[in-house]
Amino acid sequence: MSNLIENKELRADLAQQIDPDLQPTKKRIMGTVSYGASFMGGCVSVGTFSMGAGLIGVLTVPQAILAMCIGCVVIAVALAIIGECGHIYGIPFAVQLRSSFGVTGVKIPGVLRGLPAIVWFGFQSWVGAGAINGCCKVLFGFDNLPVVYALFTILQVALAIKGFEGIKWLENISCVFIIGILIYMLYVVNTQFSTEIGDVFSKVKGTWGMPFWAATTSFLGIYSTMIINASDYSRNATPDIKPVKAASIYTISILPVTLFMGLIGLLVTAATGNSDPVEVFSTTMGSKFLTVVTLLFIAFAQVTTNVLNNIVPPAYVLMESFKMKWSHATVLVGVLSVCVMPWKLVTADSAAGLNLFTQFYSAFLGPIFAVMAVDFFILRKKKLDVNDIYDKQGTFKGINWAGIIAILIGSICSLFIMKLSWYVSLIPTGVLYYFLMKTLPSSRKFCKGTIFEK
Repeated sequence: MSNLIENKELRADLAQQIDPDLQPTKKRIMGTVSYGASFMGGCVSVGTFSMGAGLIGVLTVPQAILAMCIGCVVIAVALAIIGECGHIYGIPFAVQLRSSFGVTGVKIPGVLRGLPAIVWFGFQSWVGAGAINGCCKVLFGFDNLPVVYALFTILQVALAIKGFEGIKWLENISCVFIIGILIYMLYVVNTQFSTEIGDVFSKVKGTWGMPFWAATTSFLGIYSTMIINASDYSRNATPDIKPVKAASIYTISILPVTLFMGLIGLLVTAATGNSDPVEVFSTTMGSKFLTVVTLLFIAFAQVTTNVLNNIVPPAYVLMESFKMKWSHATVLVGVLSVCVMPWKLVTADSAAGLNLFTQFYSAFLGPIFAVMAVDFFILRKKKLDVNDIYDKQGTFKGINWAGIIAILIGSICSLFIMKLSWYVSLIPTGVLYYFLMKTLPSSRKFCKGTIFEK
């Protein structure tokens, strides 16, 4: 392909204007194993635990498992679709958005992607800090959650500043540990609470209707943020990781972790009535050693997830929108995560609240996915001029109102059926974007390189 970045260097004058962290990736550092490990570690989210807890009384255990599987397969396919642009051209999510939204317009989808990530970063950091604080109480008698939370947040920001070299090292180490502990946690739940679990689920009839498909949306929604910035990950993958192989890696990495975390959340909350994993596993492990190991796992899992999914994407958006340096952007993300007051999000009702929150922001992220997919695959036939897309004063200067209007209408459609928000938005948004690009006068200049170019 003549306009691949390997075969066509950026003009020197443009290269000088681009922050090095936003330039196309030339060094691909993640092979099959490292790439799979990064997603396995990056998807151990307490949010998945909470989503599982939210299914109590709604679905049977087999139905819950199937809902998780469907959600994970959709995630894998969607990641492969959006990530192909980054894999081919080495460009990050914040730059990829320019072709469909314009250089100025990227701030809107960027904010819609960044805000949920910052909320999740704060929430998961508070949970992880609670786990570390629990370890400190058991081992040393030290109990000061605010101080632990502050130090834990600083640690994660420092790891993120190292970029994907640091992330690769972190995730490779974590994946074996993560799977081992998850298996053990599920074993403990089944053995210690088998009677209580049996009593709860003996009364559940389940359903294959709206609640079932809403459950797939909930598990899909946790990763809907990660889907649209898939290029931030794929741009670091080696050339042999083509779309089919990438989708396989995503499925193999994400599915087992999601199943374990979701089932643990479902079963342990059904048995104890408590959806806080730190509190539950602080009191049920049976020994000081196992309690400490489990709590450390919970804390470690938040690090692997936050660094990959909740710090990198909003940091790239801040760099693109406000011309910030990578280190400054990551620090600001950390500060903003504190401002959302995560200690107020971790309550007895957090499982239901997080479920609603996930469905709500998915209503906005599904349309962004649809616009990006139609733009790259249908309108541009996977061909981008890298020089053009990096020229802020060129073809993509300003706002592409076709993209903005499409995601606005698509989001409104989603909000009418919010339980299926991500799915509902795709066709209306994609079709509207196609016809707006074809007919909207203000979008004419953005048609350069598309099937509508005259």
